[in-house]
Amino acid sequence: MEKTNKINIRVRYSETDKMGVVYHGNYAQYLEIARVEWLRALGISYKELEDSGVMLPVVSLQINYKKSARYDDLLTVELHLLKTPGVKIEFDYRIWNQDQEIIAEANTVLAFIDGATFKPIRCPKYILEKL
Repeated sequence: MEKTNKINIRVRYSETDKMGVVYHGNYAQYLEIARVEWLRALGISYKELEDSGVMLPVVSLQINYKKSARYDDLLTVELHLLKTPGVKIEFDYRIWNQDQEIIAEANTVLAFIDGATFKPIRCPKYILEKL
């Protein structure tokens, strides 16, 4: 099972506050980018997933901030799939900067939802086969 993926993100000026520190709300976007790229690395398009009627809303998000990320930092976001998905899929994340300092640790839980009925469904078989 391909459980781990890493991506790099350069902090843009628009993601920072007046002090040059990344605004806390942007970390959720960094985690989302990591999830979408993890799927892409498996050969799964998030757009095609949604077009097929499968939605993946976040049902839980936890972030522990360790150090400030700043404008122009090169961040590495590492995603780790915790277990084979069922109705839910859970990831742990570590984010560190170019100096190898841990910036944040996070966890998300997402639910597979039928886009037409908004009811929970099991993880599609084609995803499980890729894992």
